[in-house]
Amino acid sequence: MLILLIAYLGGVLTILSPCILPVLPFVFARADRPFRSHGLPMLLGMALAFAAVATLAAVGGGWIVTLNEYGRHAAVALLALFGLSLLFPRVADRLSRPLVALGIRMSEPRGDGGAAPASGFSPLLLGVGTGLLWAPCAGPILGLILTGAALNGASVGTSLLLLAYAAGACTSLAAALLFGGRLLSVMKRSLHTGEWVRRAAGTAVLVGVGAIALGLDTGLLARLSVGTTSALEQALVDRIKPGKPQAEPAALREDAGLVRVSDNRTAPLPARELRVEGRFPSLAGATEWLNSAPLAPEALRGKVVLVDFWTYSCINCLRTLPYLRAWAEKYKDAGLVVIGVHSPEFAFEKKPANVRRAVKDLGIGFPVALDNDFAIWRGFDNQAWPAFYFIDAEGRIRHRQFGENRYDRAEQVIQQLLAEAGQTRIAAGLVAPLGQGTQAAPGAEPALSGETYLGHERAHGFASPGGIARDRAKAYQPAASALRTNQWALAGDWTVEAERAVLNSANGRIAYRFQARDLHLVLGPAANGKPVRFRVLVDGKPPLADHGFDTDAQGHGVIDAQKLYQLVRQAAGGRERLFEIEFLDAGAQAYAFTFG
Repeated sequence: MLILLIAYLGGVLTILSPCILPVLPFVFARADRPFRSHGLPMLLGMALAFAAVATLAAVGGGWIVTLNEYGRHAAVALLALFGLSLLFPRVADRLSRPLVALGIRMSEPRGDGGAAPASGFSPLLLGVGTGLLWAPCAGPILGLILTGAALNGASVGTSLLLLAYAAGACTSLAAALLFGGRLLSVMKRSLHTGEWVRRAAGTAVLVGVGAIALGLDTGLLARLSVGTTSALEQALVDRIKPGKPQAEPAALREDAGLVRVSDNRTAPLPARELRVEGRFPSLAGATEWLNSAPLAPEALRGKVVLVDFWTYSCINCLRTLPYLRAWAEKYKDAGLVVIGVHSPEFAFEKKPANVRRAVKDLGIGFPVALDNDFAIWRGFDNQAWPAFYFIDAEGRIRHRQFGENRYDRAEQVIQQLLAEAGQTRIAAGLVAPLGQGTQAAPGAEPALSGETYLGHERAHGFASPGGIARDRAKAYQPAASALRTNQWALAGDWTVEAERAVLNSANGRIAYRFQARDLHLVLGPAANGKPVRFRVLVDGKPPLADHGFDTDAQGHGVIDAQKLYQLVRQAAGGRERLFEIEFLDAGAQAYAFTFG
């Protein structure tokens, strides 16, 4: 009962969320109409659409991400039509004719202006569209509900929680709508401004649609938020959520908990005692398993388990693989089980076929759980790639380690937990594998260039004239002056989407002035899978001895899969260099630079 109450209160607080602002014009657009025939059906449709999307998110796989995006586009189009119908009564009349023909339209008394009878189905349809836009707005409490559903399976309890959340949101919106309706009625009677109110509402709806189409509902409005519903909801969540293991250092907590970590700190001395940091969370949220049947904590009791959170385009994750493979082989007979939890960063990493190919190419033989919905990630309260969790034979988390390096410390923990489990014949010494290509160890000196995303959602350091044109084709010109360190530029016909830049015609280029030993770029071939040829230059010349694993000495290479490509690997990385890549074919997809 307490969790139902908190879910309801979380829904009530949703009206304070900044991303609800573009939805409010749709709610108030017909505030001057009767609540029972207009406001109530709209709120009902909104609640039903939200509950449907949220339920699918709880039980569905990676496909729901695409489905919800299409639903969002459909909702934007629907609400744009509604806004036009408010501005232009003739548009409303034409839109209502099919409803009359189908017998869906409900008869109501004519308004003061003699307009056509209003339909109860129309506001219901408006509510459905509004619900699709509102669904991504919900905060930590909804996240807690969906996490429970993902970990324990969908149930009647989950549906009741979602219903309570939707009811709370609709309660606050209904109160606002009733108050707004009375206010508009007074204005209409006293000032005879009903038609102007209708047109203003239509304008507000179209402005809201424009904000949503440009992504301002989740971008600008979120940045304008200061201590609104997220903080209030989080306080409620903290009241009911079980205690968490101690968090990692603050330096590792960035970008909403999705962090790639390269840790060069020296290993601390072995601990004399490893404290208990929590229980082994459920693995039931995995959408698929590779190299193994589905595993569960109960079935692993008596084994020492190392859980590794990774994603296959992350350079920091790739460089840990030689050690993970070596540990899995060295200690398998002593009772160690290594489990890779693949939690994707980019959309292409959610495709099982891509992960299967990566697992095969990377030589991974231990079990891998596909965590496309981040259910296992949330169960561990994880916040970084890569991340190691060491679990003893009794199913208790005894140690956590984030980032690369400190492999000697990690192996000492494995040995200690195996000894606690009663193993007496444990191989001595520490492994020292030599990784090749993208799995090779980073340089001795830290890279002075950091991860750089090319999609407009997280792009920074862009130097081409005119800036980025979001989600539309543009002919980019090279930077007018020499690039400064950690600046990059496009040249050619590109479309920069949220998480990637896509080349529309051949001979497009990317330039980046970097300071590091190694340069990597996450790339993909054309949308139809056709390989894309490319050529790399360093300081205007072929890389020769400084070429990466995926290029030859003249800088030539081919993109044949969506993955991370090593394009430059120098003997030393102390000075600035200008990197340039030219794609000889159209269709190349470029996601992010990483360095080492």
